[in-house]
Amino acid sequence: MSKQYEKLLKCYEYYKSVTDFKPRVGLILGSGLGNYGRNMKVVKEIPYGDIPGFPVSTVQGHDGRFLLGYISEVPVVVMKGRVHYYEGYSIEDVVLPTRLMKMMGIEVLFLTNASGGINRTFHVGDFMMITDQISNFVPSPLIGENVSELGTRFPDMTHIYDVELMELIQKTAETEHIRIQEGVYLQTTGPNFESPAEIRMFATLGADAVGMSTACEAIAARHAGVRVCGISCVSNMACGITGEELSHLDVQAVADQRAEEFERLVTRIIEKL
Repeated sequence: MSKQYEKLLKCYEYYKSVTDFKPRVGLILGSGLGNYGRNMKVVKEIPYGDIPGFPVSTVQGHDGRFLLGYISEVPVVVMKGRVHYYEGYSIEDVVLPTRLMKMMGIEVLFLTNASGGINRTFHVGDFMMITDQISNFVPSPLIGENVSELGTRFPDMTHIYDVELMELIQKTAETEHIRIQEGVYLQTTGPNFESPAEIRMFATLGADAVGMSTACEAIAARHAGVRVCGISCVSNMACGITGEELSHLDVQAVADQRAEEFERLVTRIIEKL
């Protein structure tokens, strides 16, 4: 048994000791969605710090707890706050929550985040459905001994983001009269914002938005056979596009301004899963 899997089992044993709730959908909340719990019937909260060996978020705007409950009739587990590679955790620890949610029982992982817009047709405050990703700028969470209990050594990544779920997102946004962009998301390590030259490089590579999370979680989920979808809130235009300096406080402010509509869109999508 690999050390990664042994650590995961200890987390899962703790989970089973405090609840028998079995979620079908996992939702990871990005910046601006910290109050999402008001949209669900919460039956159990588990602080990350209570779970043995579990990584704890240290970033402003990222609370650290699992919310277990229902969105309409759908059983869900919500990560209120995620951990990031730049916080000093290993990439294996960054995706440990994703793998734990798989063991809890999820079939679908819904990823959300705040990002910097690279595509010049985007505007601050836009929502972008993630259609594909570029993860080469962070280590793969699958490096090292394969956790064969979760998935194969060489998992296919042709459709990281599920085609049927993307169609559902598009139709739901149309029904709710919410404008949504589409594009490729690129993950960097952070915590610094990117330089203008790096943003030009990312644009050349085909990225439409950039952030410091999400792609590694999507890889871990697909490795474990979980269907994935994702929406990003473009909280700022990436460095060098407008000439303005970037601030995490500004990112948080825009994400907070769009939170109500973001919450409504996410809720309506989950209701239809």
